Amino acid sequence: MFEIQNSDAPAFFAFFGTIVGYNFVKYDALARTQKLQMRTELKAIIGLSFFSFLATVYFFFTLDKTTKIIAVVFLFLTLLYTLPFFPNRRNARNWAGVKIYIVALCWVGVSLVLPILNAGIAFDSTILLVGVQRFILIFVLVLIFEIIDLRYDDPHLKTVPQQIGVNQTKIVGSAFLFLFVLLEFLDVNFSIQTLLLKIGVAATTITFLLFANEKKSKYYSSFWAESIPILWWILVVLFG
Repeated sequence: MFEIQNSDAPAFFAFFGTIVGYNFVKYDALARTQKLQMRTELKAIIGLSFFSFLATVYFFFTLDKTTKIIAVVFLFLTLLYTLPFFPNRRNARNWAGVKIYIVALCWVGVSLVLPILNAGIAFDSTILLVGVQRFILIFVLVLIFEIIDLRYDDPHLKTVPQQIGVNQTKIVGSAFLFLFVLLEFLDVNFSIQTLLLKIGVAATTITFLLFANEKKSKYYSSFWAESIPILWWILVVLFG
């Protein structure tokens, strides 16, 4: 989107760091409560995570100094999301209503802020606009997961569907995606091609949001909804 020529370091850092961060968040709690047996699959995941960690450390040291500092901030957010840092407190993932904002913020930080900083590009209104749009999109994508997981989530999590109901969640999510598209008109580099691309992404996300319910298969969110950012990337590569 910003025609960054040398973006290998932040791209590989984000790629391998995501593998480490995701597996850490997903399996750490289960491992510490000894609910996981050391099956062959789990050993493979641990091996993949270990080598990804080494790659993450390597690419971290290839980043610009300022980028390193911001990367550490998002590392702290990931750890805060998983580990109970404060006495008698659960991790941030279990703080009432906080999870969805941490997830969206980390997405924006790693996929937008880090490469922009590392390239030495000055922050302007276009970058801010893209950041807000990306935050909105990830926020709505997480809403799909919260609807699917509604029957499993602890009531104390106070997810959006738990607080306002599934139908209202779908209305809120649709409204946010409408705002996601409208914000494109504020871009000083406005183009019809980019607008149509984002309309396509928004329409796809709304479709998944409206058809989401508690009875859907886990693959509805973990495979199909997860693939929407990949669809966005493909559209950007082909038509952006």
